Parts: sequence; structure tokens; C-alpha cells
Amino acid sequence: MRTAKICLAGAAAAAMVGFLAAPAAAAPTDTTTATFEVLVGTLDIDAPATADLGTGATGGTITGQLGAVTVDDSRGAADASWVASVTASVFQTGGASPAETVLPSEIDYWSGPATATTGDGTFTPGQLTAGDAAPLDSVTPLTAFTHAGGTGGNTASWNPTLVVNVPLDSIAGVYTGTVTHSVA
Repeated sequence: MRTAKICLAGAAAAAMVGFLAAPAAAAPTDTTTATFEVLVGTLDIDAPATADLGTGATGGTITGQLGAVTVDDSRGAADASWVASVTASVFQTGGASPAETVLPSEIDYWSGPATATTGDGTFTPGQLTAGDAAPLDSVTPLTAFTHAGGTGGNTASWNPTLVVNVPLDSIAGVYTGTVTHSVA
């Protein structure tokens, strides 16, 4: 019995040495699958909260710039096209009688060229020059700026000009209204 135990112990020791002495098999290359996600952003427009267009006489014009209007497109879209548009409310002073009212159609808008852009695609002003100025409306939007094509993110800024054609029957006063830019 003793011989059997010694043989078994010897066989186990030999197997262990064989196991420990075997070379490790190493892979020459190995891969890791990595992932990341580009999040869907938003399409936003930012315009100044207030603007003073200046002063003028009845029957004349008042011309002033609104300040920078900026579209920020972080949607990460395959087609990053958008259209920015503009409307205006009635401008009024005092008691808002007809003589204390300037209609949006008496105010011309022109976007002018882009003051800054980022991203690819084509950026196009709605009204490049003063000669292209168009009247505002309170219901029907006027195209202010467009972006066609491109992918991913982009931005565009412009400094639009308003030309108020002051009616001859307007009374003196500070007229207040809103100019609303939107983007889709």
C-alpha cells in the first residue's frame, strides 16, 4: 500500500511540475470595443432684449440696428438646415390711438450679411443689402436668414437693421413694440 501511495504522490508531483512549467499562450493582439454617444442638442435663436432705434420726424425715417441675432444649431443632424424668420407687433405710444400707432408694415427689415458663422453648409441672408429691405408683418413671417445643408452643428450671427417709415400723421412720443425672431 505504501508503494501505491508513493507512486500516486510521484505522479501528482510530476503532473504539477508539467503544469507549472508549461509556457503561457499569449495573444499577439487583442481588441477592445469602445463606444461614445453624441447627444442631440437644440436649435436656438438669441436676440437682444432691447434696442433703441433712434429718433426722427413725422413723415421721415428712423433707421437703427437691433444688435446681434444668433442661431445656434447643436442638433447634430445629418441635414443641418434651418430658417430664421421675423415678425413684429404694432408699435404704440400714449393711448394707442391711430395717430399713436406705427404698423409693422411701416417698418422695413434687412438682415445684412452674416457677422460670424461656424460649421459647414450655406448661410444666406434674407435681405443682404438695404435695397433688399422688406416690410415686417405681425402674422406672416419674413425670412431673416437661412442655412442649407451641412451636417452636425453650426452657428450664424447677423445685425439686422430696421427702417421705420414714420407716418406723417404720427404724434410725438416714444413708440414701443416687439420684434420677434424665430428659427425652425
